[in-house]
Amino acid sequence: MELHTTAGPIPETDTTASSVWPVSRRYAWVVFALSFGLLLSDYMSRQVLNAVFPDLKSEWLLSDARLGTLSSVVALMVGLLTFPMSLMADRWGRVKSLLLAATMWSVATLGCAVSASYDQMLVGRLFVGIGEAAYGSVGIAVVLSIFPIGLRATLSGAFIAGGAFGSVLGVSIGGAVAEHLGWRWAFGVMGVFGLVLAAVYGVVVTEKRLTPEAGSTGTGPGGRPQDRLRALLPRLFSSVSVISAYVGSGLQLFIAASLMAWLPSFFNRYYDMPTAKAGATAGVFILVIGVGMIGGGVVSDRISRAFPIRKWAVAIGCSIGSLVLLMTAFRLPTGPLQLAVLAAGALLSAGTAGPATAMVANLTPAAISATAFATLTLANSLLGLAPGPAVTGALADHMGLLGALRVIPLAALAATLAFLVGRHFYERDLLRLTGTPAPAAEPEDAVVTA
Repeated sequence: MELHTTAGPIPETDTTASSVWPVSRRYAWVVFALSFGLLLSDYMSRQVLNAVFPDLKSEWLLSDARLGTLSSVVALMVGLLTFPMSLMADRWGRVKSLLLAATMWSVATLGCAVSASYDQMLVGRLFVGIGEAAYGSVGIAVVLSIFPIGLRATLSGAFIAGGAFGSVLGVSIGGAVAEHLGWRWAFGVMGVFGLVLAAVYGVVVTEKRLTPEAGSTGTGPGGRPQDRLRALLPRLFSSVSVISAYVGSGLQLFIAASLMAWLPSFFNRYYDMPTAKAGATAGVFILVIGVGMIGGGVVSDRISRAFPIRKWAVAIGCSIGSLVLLMTAFRLPTGPLQLAVLAAGALLSAGTAGPATAMVANLTPAAISATAFATLTLANSLLGLAPGPAVTGALADHMGLLGALRVIPLAALAATLAFLVGRHFYERDLLRLTGTPAPAAEPEDAVVTA
C-alpha cells in the first residue's frame, strides 16, 4: 500500500492512509533511531565550534564576526548544495548518499582538530558543510516514507529537534572536553563518534529493507526516472502556501540559530562562566529549543486532525511568542528572571519546524520528497541558519553581544507575516493540488488561527 500517489500528496484528511505502516513498526523505529543518531552527529560536529569560541578567540585573536563566519559557513554550504545533492539522492539511492555524507562530515571534523590557523579551520568547516548538505532532507525523507502520514508533524518536529539535541551534546561535551584536554580534542571526539555511527547505519539500514519509495527514485510504474522528476520538480514551488512555509520556517530559524551559536559566549561574558560551565548551561537552553521543536509538532498534529489549517496557528503563535519573550529577556538584568524568560522564548523559537515540514510534505509529491525537504533545508539555511550566527557576530562587533541579541528576535515579525500568508492560501492550494477539499473551518476557527 502506498502513502502517496505520484500525481500528488495524499490529503491530510485521508484517515485510512494516515494509519498505514509501510514496514514493520519495529524496523521503522530502528531506522528512525539510527537516522536520529546520525543527525545528532551532524549537529555535534557543527556546533562543537560554538563551545570553543572563547578559546579560539583568545588563541587566534579573532573578532566576533570571524567567529560567526566559522559557524555560518557550514549552514551556507548546506544551503547551496542541499538541493543538487538531494536530487541526486532521489535518483541514485538515499542510503548510499547518507553514508557518504556522514563519512565526509566526520573526516572533516577530524581535520578541524588539527587545524593550525583560522584559514585551515575555515576550510575544514567548509567540508563539514559539504558533508552535511543533504543529510537533513534525505534523512527525513527516509523516515517519513516508512511511517504513517498521520505522524508527519510529530516525526518532523522530533527529527528536526535532533539538530537541537545534537547541538546540546556538541556544546556541552565539547566544552567539557575542551576545558580538560583542549579544544582540538573536542573536535576529535565528534569526528570519531560520527564515523562509528555511520558504520553501524550502513550495516543495519539497506535500500532493500526500506519501502520502494524510500529506496528508489520514487517514480511510479512506467516512464524513466529523469522524465518523472523533470515533470514533478515544478511542484516544489507550485503554491503560495508551500512557498510561505519555506520562507517562514527559514526566517524563524534565524533566531534559533543565533541562540545556539552565541549562548555559550553570552554566558561566558555576562555571567562570568568558564568554558565548560558556559557550554553546559547553553546546552540546557538548546535542549529547550529542541523540546519546543517536538512540542510544536505534537501540538500541531493534535489540534489539526479535523481542521488541517490549524497547523498554521501553531507556527504563528510560536513566532509571535518568541518575539515577545526574547526581546523581554535580553532587556532584563542578569539573574533568575532573565533566565526563566529566556528559556520560555527559546522553547518557542523553533516550534515552527514541525508544522512547516508537515506542510511541505503535504503539498509536494512523494516522488520528490527528498528534493522537497532539500528546498526547505535551502530556505532554512540561507534565510536562517547561515546568516543568523554571522549577522549576530557582525552586530556584536559594533554594539556588543547583548545589543545584538536584543535585535535578532525581530526576524520573527517577517516569519509571522509569511505564515499568515500561507494560512490564507492553504485551503485553496490543497484543493488545487490534491483535488480533495479540506474540511471547512469551524465558525470560530478563523478567530483561533488568526
